[in-house]
Amino acid sequence: MCGICGYYSFRKEISSKNILEMNNAIRHRGPDDEGFWISDGFYGKSFSGNDSTQKIKEIFPVLNETNSKIALGFRRLSILDLSEKGHQPMLSDDEKIMITFNGEIYNFKKIRKELENLGYQFKSNSDTEVILRSYEEWGTEMFSKFDGMFAIALVDLDQQKLILGRDRVGLKPLFYFKNNEVLVWASEIKSILKNEFIKPEVNWNGVYTNFLFQTTLAPETCFQNIYSLEPASFLVLNLNDYSISKQFYWNFPTKKIENISEEEAVEKVDQLLSESVEEQLFADVPVTSMMSGGIDSTLITAKAKPFKNDINAFTISYQFSESEVKNASLMAGKIEIKHEVKKVSDEEILNQLKENIQHFEEPYSSLEVLMNAAEFAKNEGFKVVLSGNGADELFAGYSHSLKLNKWLSMKNFNFIRHFIFTNDDFSRKVKNYFSQDNMLDFFRQSQVGMKPLETKNVFSESVFNTIKTNLKNKKLSETKDYEGFFEYDMKYSLSSHHVFRDDLSAMKYGVEFRYPYLSNDLIDYVSSLPEKLRYNGIQNKPLLRKVAEKYLPSEILKMPKRGFSFPLAHFIKTEPKVRDFILENLNSLKNRKFFRSEIIDEWWNNQKNEYDCVKIWQLVTFELWYQKYFENH
Repeated sequence: MCGICGYYSFRKEISSKNILEMNNAIRHRGPDDEGFWISDGFYGKSFSGNDSTQKIKEIFPVLNETNSKIALGFRRLSILDLSEKGHQPMLSDDEKIMITFNGEIYNFKKIRKELENLGYQFKSNSDTEVILRSYEEWGTEMFSKFDGMFAIALVDLDQQKLILGRDRVGLKPLFYFKNNEVLVWASEIKSILKNEFIKPEVNWNGVYTNFLFQTTLAPETCFQNIYSLEPASFLVLNLNDYSISKQFYWNFPTKKIENISEEEAVEKVDQLLSESVEEQLFADVPVTSMMSGGIDSTLITAKAKPFKNDINAFTISYQFSESEVKNASLMAGKIEIKHEVKKVSDEEILNQLKENIQHFEEPYSSLEVLMNAAEFAKNEGFKVVLSGNGADELFAGYSHSLKLNKWLSMKNFNFIRHFIFTNDDFSRKVKNYFSQDNMLDFFRQSQVGMKPLETKNVFSESVFNTIKTNLKNKKLSETKDYEGFFEYDMKYSLSSHHVFRDDLSAMKYGVEFRYPYLSNDLIDYVSSLPEKLRYNGIQNKPLLRKVAEKYLPSEILKMPKRGFSFPLAHFIKTEPKVRDFILENLNSLKNRKFFRSEIIDEWWNNQKNEYDCVKIWQLVTFELWYQKYFENH
């Protein structure tokens, strides 16, 4: 688990100061070691860095300023094979193939055995070497074999190719910039911005989708010409003519399992989840489980106990989270494991508020307490944390999905919106409801961001006129049932939104989150089940609840669905320091003339509910994002 970065300069050699600064920008992702490989495009050489281990410095010279066309940078967080043998960039025996990799391949032992049977020999116990040998044997076909989370950058000098690849559901981030001069990539955008070819510019289309969906929809970001490599895809740069091609190597299975009973499905999900938990517990460092008290994380913890008797768990507690803490403690007592509760005070959140918001590389509609979770895990000596994230998307856990059938019947009356001429709150709500013409609109409604009409009002006319508000190219399959909503949840809510912020939160403290609900087999199996077993329109997560009945006390099963998020509206109302912080940033934002001051004032003075606070927070986080990435650059 690490951070990777690199560049290929097409026309001229550039200073290695670029890769040193890029790597330093993601130092937090890998405090245990660093490494470099640079090349003129034909021959390459490995280097250590100032933060490399002593042994690595004895093997490779420390990189000082020199020029190169290609550079790979790497920061290491040691989880598997803690020895120097797991060092990256890793080279093939003939030094023609170089790889940097961030993530974990959970089925690497199985693939290693397959490769050994084909005659391959291994020097380390790392999953990185398994990827390298897999590429030698299967080329880019290897991606579909990997079960895990990964972002991979690979240079093949023989084939004159550079390959970037990302896991199926985008658990590990990978961003890239390309123009006529250079291809630059990294685990975090802040690293890309250190390259001499790049001057940050706002991508207003990305900001627009960010305000509507709580996140910028891949492949766009809020930065002009910086893209997120989509989940389940790989990009190939031809080093001879600099052409780029992109391919998707996986999608949800189209074939459905017929004639299966609920009992059979429950048993199979139970078995696949156990296998995934067992695989994801494998690490050469201590592992803990993050329990929020709901079904998803408590079930993971219960299933981890038979495989790892000394498993620990912890719960983050903040205002209004008493019932979650109570349930988590109840579960810990039931399965007899050590359980810590970390109380996060308002003061703690205030102290790090600006820094934490600016660590994210786009505006955001909430306050992220996962950073506090990661910091706590690190302080307790844990590098690996099991997370229940992904269950809501995979098993229809969000309450909004229960409104699907009503919307499908009501959208026949969407013409009503053309006859609403009043402009009060209620009329606007009705108009917005009858403006959901397709599944993308319905999904947007579930994300609790700004509404399209609100974005139109708040952007200044000159900015709004540059935005492509037609989101046709963001549409996924528009099936008329739960299947369509499921795909949006998995591809946009999960990979663009949740795990992207998870990754930034965890890696800020050099901690790895793992997701047992998101194994290949479990995703493939659940998505090929008949809809009636996965979604009933009455209760969220019907299938997972049936699995959980065997393991969890009834108090947890009965607990109403609550997101693992901070009570932002209460924080704004009761904390004068937060109000001052907001006003200071809104005033600064108004001076930029990107947004209409009178609308910002109207929103601030008319906060009636929690949703009204979200819109304000989106503007505040935009201002903080702009300060960090544009003013200080």
